[in-house]
Amino acid sequence: MIYAQLLLPDFSLILCGYLLCRYTPLNRTVWGPVESLVYYFLFPLLLFQSIVKSPLDLAATSNLIGAGAALGLAGVVLVYSLPYLPGLRRHIDLREHAASAQVAFRFNSFIGLALAERLAGSQGLQLIAVLIGVSVPLLNMAAVWPMARHAGSGFLRELLRNPLILATAAGLVANLLGFSLPAWSMPTLSRLGASAIVLGLMAAGAGMQLGHLSQAKTLSVAVLSIRHVLMPLVALGLARTFGLDAMQSTILLAFSGLPTASSAYVLAARMGYNGGYVAGLVTLSTLLGVVSLPFALGLLN
Repeated sequence: MIYAQLLLPDFSLILCGYLLCRYTPLNRTVWGPVESLVYYFLFPLLLFQSIVKSPLDLAATSNLIGAGAALGLAGVVLVYSLPYLPGLRRHIDLREHAASAQVAFRFNSFIGLALAERLAGSQGLQLIAVLIGVSVPLLNMAAVWPMARHAGSGFLRELLRNPLILATAAGLVANLLGFSLPAWSMPTLSRLGASAIVLGLMAAGAGMQLGHLSQAKTLSVAVLSIRHVLMPLVALGLARTFGLDAMQSTILLAFSGLPTASSAYVLAARMGYNGGYVAGLVTLSTLLGVVSLPFALGLLN
């Protein structure tokens, strides 16, 4: 029940954005600027704040860092191998694959932070902050690369223009240097962070076009299967390989079962790809998270 309670508000916000965009005067002319606000300002600010406010103990969490990095790389390898698997190549459009591949390995950090606190309190928050800090730069680079290649734009240029990567890098540097946010700024930053979550999810709903999913059924099933079935299984193996303790294993498994990042839609749309298709995958992934989170945590038993 705890997982449904955490995921239902996010799915409801996506649905709310969809209904507002389709059945009220708040159509795409309104939501385009909202997407830009979220992508270029609110999400980066939230990422920076989340990383800075939780001190990183790299020595104590080195095994967890290794397992988290390996988990992300496993997802990248699995999804990018899809067009080369026998029988799948002719069913996969390479441009759609470039935009949707990120769904298989990116994650919803907002749900992750909330779930970690429920599972393990402040210690859980610190551990998942480590995973977020390590994974965001790695996985955002993996998400940008195929889209930059297919769009004919420079990979390095796209990375340097990606506000999520810049915010995460700045947050990690600030954290390691011992920088802390002043107390007087926290109420404002907290409210901005809350607005990033709400507007980001509603923007994903506003751009949703479920009809696109029927045009790429094979790709949709493959990408979501990696995200919600294979990633938890890989995480279980990595937890044992890296010798993680019970707390770290729990956080890693919860991390592996998270729905994909809601900003995946924004990234695809900003780079000129089929945002509606990616938004549909984000919506289905959020719904599937109600099943994959209990599945992932149940593997520990």
